[in-house]
Parts: sequence; C-alpha cells; structure tokens
Amino acid sequence: MAGNNDVYFVDGMRTPFGRAGEKGVYWDTRADDLIVKAIIGLLERNPNVPKDRIDEVAIAATTQQGDQGLTLGRTAALLAGLPKSVPGFAIDRMCAGAMTSVTTTGSGVAFGAYDLAIAGGVEHMGRHPMGFNADPNPRFLSEKLVSGDALNMGITAERIHDRFPGLTKERSDRFGMRSQQKVAAAYEAGKIQPDLVPVAVRSAQGWGLATADEGMRPETTMEGLAALRTPFRPHGRVSAGNASPLTDGATVSLLASGDAVKELSLAPKMRMVSFAFAGVEPEVMGLGPVPSTEKALRKAGLTIEDIGLFELNEAFAVQVLSFLDHFGVDDDDPRVNPWGGAIAIGHPLAASGVRLMIQLARQFAERPDVRYGLTAMCVGLGQGGTVIWENPNWKGKR
Repeated sequence: MAGNNDVYFVDGMRTPFGRAGEKGVYWDTRADDLIVKAIIGLLERNPNVPKDRIDEVAIAATTQQGDQGLTLGRTAALLAGLPKSVPGFAIDRMCAGAMTSVTTTGSGVAFGAYDLAIAGGVEHMGRHPMGFNADPNPRFLSEKLVSGDALNMGITAERIHDRFPGLTKERSDRFGMRSQQKVAAAYEAGKIQPDLVPVAVRSAQGWGLATADEGMRPETTMEGLAALRTPFRPHGRVSAGNASPLTDGATVSLLASGDAVKELSLAPKMRMVSFAFAGVEPEVMGLGPVPSTEKALRKAGLTIEDIGLFELNEAFAVQVLSFLDHFGVDDDDPRVNPWGGAIAIGHPLAASGVRLMIQLARQFAERPDVRYGLTAMCVGLGQGGTVIWENPNWKGKR
C-alpha cells in the first residue's frame, strides 16, 4: 500500500525535440511557450488532478535569460492556466536541471511538504547557446580550479577517450549508429509518440505542427560516421555522429505522495527509490554518472545487478561507454537505452532528465519482470546525477 512518504512519478510528457538554430522547427517559438505547452498536455491527460492542489512547480533551464528567465516555474504555471495560488520556481544544474527539479520536489513530497508537484525543464539552445553571456570568475583559471576548456563539452569527451584507450572511435560510432536504429524502431512501434505533446509552430512557410523529434537519422551507417569530421580535435574521436545534437525542447512530470495517489485514485508509473549527485574533475565531466550511480545504489541498498533497465543520457557515446565499462555492462546489453537515446532524439540540456524518466516509465509498463530501473546523466562542470526507480507493475516476490 502506498505510504505517506513514498514519492511517485505519476506521469510525464514532453514536446517533440527540435534542431537548434534557424533551420530548426522551433526557431520562431518561445522557450516558455514550449514548457507551457508540455504542462498543459500533462494536465489535460490527468484531469482527475485538481489544479489548485498542485503544491509546487519547478522548471529548469540552463541559460536563464530572455524567454527562459523570470522564474520559469512561476511564469509557466500562470501561463498554463494554473491558479494564482500555485507557486513555482526555476532551477539550474546545467544538463541535470529537470532531473534536479524532480529530486528537489520529490524530496519535498518525502518530507511531507508537498502532495502534488510539477517538475520539468526546457532549453531553447537555438536562442540561448550554453554559456552565452556567462562571465566565469577569473579565479577558475588563475588558480587552476578548472581547465580553460572545461566548459567545452566536446573536449571533455575527447579527454575520456584519452584516459581510456579501450574506448575507441569505432565503439563510439557503433553506439551512435545503434542509437539511431533503436529510436527509429521505437517510433515504428509507436512507443515514443504517446508521450509527445504536438506543438504548433510558425515559419516562413506558415503554420505547422511539430509531432516528432527532428534529429533522427535512421539511415546512419558506420562508413558514413567514419567520414565525419572531428570538430574538437584534429584526428579526434568525437563527431556529430556519436554525440547529441544541439536541441530545443521541454519536458514535464507530475509527482505525488502516497496519500495523494490513494485519495485521487492515481495510477503511478514509478516509485522513487533513491537519488544521488556527485562531482568529478570538470575536465572529464562525462564520468560523473559513475560516482552518482554508486552513491544512489548504496543509499538504496542495491547493486548494479539489481537494475533491469537503464536510461542513460547520450550526451556523447563515449560518456555512456565509460559508464558501461565501469559497471561491467556490455555495449549492446538490451537493458541499456532499449529505445535509443539523445544521439538520435536530441539533448535540450535542462530538459533531458525527465525525458529519460518518461521513457523508463513506459518501459516499466511493458516489463512486469523488471523491478528496478535507473536514469542517469553527466552534467557540465564535472557532475553526475542518478535516480533509481521501482516498477509498480513488478510481478516478482515481495
């Protein structure tokens, strides 16, 4: 039976992800309108949740300026039609923004401060490139706290290749190709589309409707990937084919306490078991999910063998491969990103954490044989984040 302090992921939805830049589907769409659209879609799909019972709205963005500024959680709540009595705030942990929105509001649920919360993230990387107008403290460099290129994520990925010679470009390319193939197969099977909120978009050609992720390249081949240039280093190993593209998009989730689940007759898709964040050297930020996962497993009293499904953010293929090698998991393990990942779908920084959760939740519904799954991602400036979830559909022995 649901207990008062249990934290449940009731539902999650997202916009289709678009390519950042002038040729992208969202070039003429505001960032706050993307998150508002996702919130409206979530609320419409959960009509038995009273809007005035939402206790908090936490929305993340990495570059909090312009149409991604002004306390997004509050402004988005008002724009989405929530009562003025519903509070909200903005949050930033770079790539793990939406993940931190979930863990922060989830902590409030566990503490008893919230019964219902909305948590998500948005990133319009076309309007707001990462680090745009940032002014890093000069002490970072003068006192050698971080390398001058630690904010160049592609260079940090090249450094992981350097550190682990077994992580070859061929392995990264193959992982990137498989991601494209798995996403295409998931679309073909209709697994991703149910959680997408269609977005009306305007362009020079007039109005249209965004209904699918824009970055997919199912025709990708190893030969084609081998020919791509390596922009971060001559004769490097990181290319556009084994890294996530610059992306625009928004994600949102509904969290609830055990009491709210019971009172409102909700059907939660996941239960939060534990979470952890950890820091690593900023120069190799892609290694961050390793210590955060070890920490989350330890807090949950679990081991890596207990995890039946992994949703790992594919910022770079090498980052996922370093995680798999550390934990002794094969590159092609069917538990890992079964529907592909960010290399094909895109990685709109602060939005991606909830995208991982949305996919894991839908996989849980199909897999009553799996009890535990995890969502994990690397984070700029040398961090990792991991959330472990339990499948409420699990049919094993309790």
